[in-house]
Amino acid sequence: MIVHAFLRWVETARAADRAKAASVLARAYARSRIAPDDRRAAEMAMIFLLDDPTPKVRLALAEALADCEDAPRAVILPLAEDQPEIAAHIILRSQLLTDGDLVDLAAKGSDVTRMLIAHRATVSRPVSAALVEVGDVPDVLALLENEGAAFSRRSLSRIADRLGHDAEIRALLLDREDLPSDARQALVEKIGTALAGFGLIQAAVGTGRVERITREACDVATIGMAGDVTAAEMPALVEHLRLAGRLTPVFLLHALCTGRVEFFAAAITDLSGQAERRVRSILSHGREAAVRALYETAGLGRDISALFAEATMLWRSEAKEEGGMLSVSERLLSRARAAGNASCQSMLELVERLVIAEQRQTARSYALIATREAA
Repeated sequence: MIVHAFLRWVETARAADRAKAASVLARAYARSRIAPDDRRAAEMAMIFLLDDPTPKVRLALAEALADCEDAPRAVILPLAEDQPEIAAHIILRSQLLTDGDLVDLAAKGSDVTRMLIAHRATVSRPVSAALVEVGDVPDVLALLENEGAAFSRRSLSRIADRLGHDAEIRALLLDREDLPSDARQALVEKIGTALAGFGLIQAAVGTGRVERITREACDVATIGMAGDVTAAEMPALVEHLRLAGRLTPVFLLHALCTGRVEFFAAAITDLSGQAERRVRSILSHGREAAVRALYETAGLGRDISALFAEATMLWRSEAKEEGGMLSVSERLLSRARAAGNASCQSMLELVERLVIAEQRQTARSYALIATREAA
């Protein structure tokens, strides 16, 4: 009877009074101060108030019910789709919104709605995946900065693919340990492209040289990354590089000369179509003729396959020696010069530059770590 009287009163009450009454009713419901027999009538009253033309009334409901664990979904869902200042309380705080509710809100809501979802205390993987597909840079930035947001590896790769052109997105992704290696490599490429397109750099260095420098830097970064990739991730990285046209002879020889054997073996396995066990056996113990045949099966020409076979033999004998990795490229270059093989010599000179660049980067990292430890 009290609720019935309340509804009759609402029809003639002022907006401010209706808002206060809505707040009292909703808070009493949330705190279980309404008798069980009257709760259904109270729910009907709150549903009725959803049609109130004054936003303050609906805001009062949202503020009172946002943290209520047994609030009526018939009230919660409409409030979540209301004006941003009203919906914010429900979207940010209500635990009654399911993953399906949040995915629907992200799909049909505004930029503000997606931003609110991204700032929830916890965001599940399905909801993150939905935001990643439909959100813009600000939404995804907020999601990446949210420690309570969970991501699948596929979602992280999708972010790199869709929004990797943004510098802040790239920085946040590259800081994540769970970023898939193929997505990390794609971001390295995007960084190189961004640098190559920077007008000041082009003017200072020249377009042609900038492209070469950035390409070499990307190769060095990718090879360095390949050394840290897990065995489970290696096939995905190799496939990504193959589809991107990056498994060039120079790149592969760089990997071999720097001792990235796991990556190199995975790449040759992918390119040759041979069983992984057979490829590893040939690389580790096969005779030079068998090694050359394997490389030719992987698509390397006769002259190039001979060079790779020779590098493999040198790697076997010198891999465990201190500084041995650099001597592989040095000795290969020396032999190419002695043989007068101009094409191989040119390729090896490039490989040597890549090897030296990588070692310089390693030395910088070592010096930085040593400086921090000494501080």
